[in-house]
Amino acid sequence: MANADIRVKRIYDPVGGNDGKRILIDRLWPRGMSKTRAALDAWLPDIGPSHELRKWYAHRPERWSEFCERYREELARRTELLQELMEAAEEGPLTLLFSATNRDRNQAVVVRQLLQEKSDSR
Repeated sequence: MANADIRVKRIYDPVGGNDGKRILIDRLWPRGMSKTRAALDAWLPDIGPSHELRKWYAHRPERWSEFCERYREELARRTELLQELMEAAEEGPLTLLFSATNRDRNQAVVVRQLLQEKSDSR
């Protein structure tokens, strides 16, 4: 599955016609977001960072590198969920949705990178 089309997008951004499969990967449901407006194909709360890791990180930029390492360790124990995302990406465009305000430092960025690494190694 070379060159998988995996995107990351805030759940609050408008739904795009080229989003493909839309999967929310936050552990908590986003504030103020209705299920209708979210237009999800799936919600995988268990792939989001643990409550402990999320609270420790607290979106502090100086903790980003360590957050990525710790989150990858958590993801290594969630192979079935990662496989589900890989299969979704094989079917066409996949948009990983997140609610954090920082578009460059959030769990979707980490998951996308991991999925692309797995895709390139196939």
